[in-house]
This record gives sequence, structure tokens and C-alpha cells, in this order.
Amino acid sequence: MKNLVFFIFLASIFSCKENSSKEKVATQTAQKEFVWKGANIYFLLTDRFNNGDTSNDINFERTKETGKLRGFKGGDIKGITQKIKEGYFTKLGINAIWMTPIVEQIHGGTDEGTGVSYGFHGYWTIDWTSIDPNFGTKEDLKELVAIAHKNGIRILLDAVINHTGPVTEKDPVWPSDWVRTEPTCTYDSYEHTVSCTLVENLPDIKTESNNAVELPIQLVEKWKAEGRYELEVKELEEFFTRTGHPRAPRFYIMKWLTDYITEFGIDGYRVDTVKHTEEFVWQEFKQECDAAFAIYKKNNPEKVLDENNFYLVGEVYNYTISDGKEFDLGGEKINYYDNAFQSLINFELKWNVKQMAETAVFQKYDSLLNTDFKGYGILNYLTSHDDGQPFDKEREQPYKTATMLLLTPGTSQVYYGDESARNLIIEDAVGDATLRSFMNWEDIQSKEETQKILEHWQKLGQFRANHPAVGAGKHSLISKENGVVFSRVRKEDKIIVGINLQKGNKEIEVLSLFKNGEKLNDFYSNQTVEVKDGKVVVNSEFDLVLLEKQ
Repeated sequence: MKNLVFFIFLASIFSCKENSSKEKVATQTAQKEFVWKGANIYFLLTDRFNNGDTSNDINFERTKETGKLRGFKGGDIKGITQKIKEGYFTKLGINAIWMTPIVEQIHGGTDEGTGVSYGFHGYWTIDWTSIDPNFGTKEDLKELVAIAHKNGIRILLDAVINHTGPVTEKDPVWPSDWVRTEPTCTYDSYEHTVSCTLVENLPDIKTESNNAVELPIQLVEKWKAEGRYELEVKELEEFFTRTGHPRAPRFYIMKWLTDYITEFGIDGYRVDTVKHTEEFVWQEFKQECDAAFAIYKKNNPEKVLDENNFYLVGEVYNYTISDGKEFDLGGEKINYYDNAFQSLINFELKWNVKQMAETAVFQKYDSLLNTDFKGYGILNYLTSHDDGQPFDKEREQPYKTATMLLLTPGTSQVYYGDESARNLIIEDAVGDATLRSFMNWEDIQSKEETQKILEHWQKLGQFRANHPAVGAGKHSLISKENGVVFSRVRKEDKIIVGINLQKGNKEIEVLSLFKNGEKLNDFYSNQTVEVKDGKVVVNSEFDLVLLEKQ
């Protein structure tokens, strides 16, 4: 690794009970590598996280009364930057942020049977080349990336190639050589999953086509009105000349998406609706992303964080780690990893945590990631924006959610509000809207129990960020008597973790990694212990121990 990132985790003090002593989140200065396989990614809906600029809350007369939680609520790019500056993500141990799409959304609203909805979520694109003014400006994005990188945080945007936004009275359908408007997918075969619209009134990009197409007239008129038509056309000419690609719909979109790499230096894309697009499209997309990232690094050597490749993680809905590297799509086995994605979102962890013992979960994930997935990774989550069956929808187990998400091998995805037990059951909200309420900053400020939950997430998250071995190391079980004790090792990074231990004095075997006389730090209780007779004794009020070499 060429450049090592220095993180300084400042001490954070949170009140647990009014009359109890305050626990301190230990100060850490760590020099370590960054590895995507062990990253701790924070996933947020740009519109629902933090409102940093109230002046951009209403645009394009998006003022119709909507269904519950189906309109814009004010969150924006500046709001995310503000929280980076405040140290919120650093204290949470986050080293990458995944934002929902920020490109310009349809101007109108549409009723999908749940009341009028606007494109607050970012997945209803009208113009890939513009940032929606509800989210901010290109200058806002430039500042976000710069501030994030300064704080050791990578930025993932969300890529949609599969479809445009719905057709409304303000948003005409794109030309027929660009999109199909029927049939609607039935999902009972490969063809009926790929060559169809995901739902009614969501025009499907003809990603299979190699036929040259002209720009949609609505984009031409829009760009001319904005005074940038000539520039956009010139850049397209240069792109198609350089790549030799046909002027087919998918390559226009790839050009527009990779511009965010060369212009802003983003670090990766989470890719939407992967299984609804031909697999070769993702191989082509990877090539263009890699080329754009190389151009950015060449043009901005002083801004290069490290030697990691551009990161692509795919959403193949219902894909699980148990599928291995091949996903069964309508009877056809598709390998989305090779020559395309470094990682896929794993839809299985929530069930594993509910149905299996902790030791079995850790062993399963370690075994698969070091065999079938050698060289690749998975992105684990327990809550998400469109999974109506999260691990803990009632928010009754926020501590276990953190422990299992952040200690299971693989990349972790914290969904905004996991760390603050944000309510996922909103009265009158239908479908996925109930998962997408505004971030509960008031609870963090005012509720002691929320502060205690957040502190637990912070300690585990910082430990994970400090030690790539947690997510990307080799797992070994040390003991499962009176709790679970295990080690993780990656190169020179070595840690031992104990969960479900007794409170008070805890005797933990460590000789497999540490020698007698060595001083270790329990990051969770912020105390130093010495190895004696191959063991350490930790006396704390907690049932969890995070041991690292001092």
C-alpha cells in the first residue's frame, strides 16, 4: 500500500445514567491499511439524513400532497458534509459512505398505489449529468468528497443504468430506441427478469442494444436551455472516439456515470438492479470505471488515497453468500463477480443471525470468504432501505445488531439510524416508506438510552476501523465456554474479541496471539491489561471485550 491513512479518534464522552460515571470512548491513533473487504460502510438516503441547506428544499414545483414519507424532506449533500466535519462518522468508525443517487430526478410525481411519490430516493433519473438541486450542487459534491477524504472516508455513489424515472405529466417517456415500456417483469425466467420493466411505468433502458441512438429530445432541449448543450455533445464525441463503443444507450449512461469519477474522485459505485441487466453490461461498466479512476489518479496524484482499485458492489436482489459466486436467475447460473463486481450485497445475514449461534455465523462466513470467495467480498447488512424484513424491525435488539453486524467477517453496511435505533415502524407509512423516515437526531441529543446504544456502535465501529483483521482477517475460535472468545488475524494486525461474557472479572486466553508480559488494551472498557500465564483478566461492567496490542 503506497499511502497509509492516519486516523485520530478523539475521546467521546457520553452519559449513560444521570448519576453514574461517564464511560469514555478510548482515544486511538492508528496507522493501518484500508481494505474494502473489511470496510465499515454507512448507507444513507441523501434526502433523509441531515438538512444542511434549507434554501434548496423545494424545486420544480414538487409541492403536491404525497403519501406518508413519499416526498422530499430536505436532506442534502451539505448535511452529510456537516456531519463529517463534526466527526460523527469518525466517532462511529465509518470509513466509507454510500449515498443514494444524487442525479436529477423526475420533476413530477406519480402514484404507485401508495399516494403521490416524488423521486426523493434518487432512483428515478431524468438527467444523469446533473445533480438534483434538492440534493445540492456540483460544488457541494466536490466539497463533500474533499472533506471525506481528508477524514479518511471513501465516497460511494449509487449507479442506475437499468431504467429512467417514471413517466409523468412533466416527464415524457424517452424515445423507443432508448427504452421499452412493456412488458412488465414476471420474474419467472431470465428473459422475464431482464428484458422488461421492473414495475409498470418504469421505462427500461435497452441495455442489450448496440444500435446507435441520438440524444433524447428532452435532454437536448434541457441542455440548450441551461447553456451547456455544446459542451455535453463535445464530451460525448470525445468519449465515443476514445472508447470505440457504439452510441448505444448503455454507453451514454456509462459515460455520464464515470464523469463523477474523473471530475470528483469518488471511490466506488453501489450498482442498482444488477440482475435486471445483462451481465456483460457490468463487465463493460467495470472497464469504464477503472479507466476513469486511472485518469483521475493521473490528473490528481496529490489526491490519491492509496492503491485500492475503484470499488464496485452490486445489488443482486435476494443474492446470498450461500449462493457462492453464481446466482440462479430463472434457471440460469450467472457469475456477477468475474470481471465485474468486487462484492455483492448479501441478503442472508439477517436470517443467519436469527437462526444460528454466533460461533456458527462467524465460522460460516470465515470459511466461505476464504474459499469460494477468494479475492472477492460480500457486503453484509441487517437493515436496508427496501428490505421489509430487517433483522430487528421493532428495534428491540440494537446492541446485538451492532455486535453481529460489525464482528461478522465481510464488509459491513450500517443503515442510517441503526446506531440510534431509528424507528422503522411509522404509522400510516406504506411499504418501504416505513424504512425511510428522517434521521432521529433529536433522540441522540435527548435520550439517554439512545446515547448508550450509540456508544456501543461507536466502540465496535472504531475497533473495526482500526483493525482490518476484524472484517478481512482469518477467524479462529478460542473458546465458547462462558461466552464466545475468538481471534482475527490479517498480516500483522491481530485482535481477540469476547462476547456474551460475564460482567465483572473475565479471564481470557490469549497465548495463541500474544506473549506473556505483553500489554494489551481492552478497547471497549478502555483499560490496559498484561498477559500472565497466557491469559489476561479484564474487570469491567460489560459482557464484551475488544483486545488489541497496546
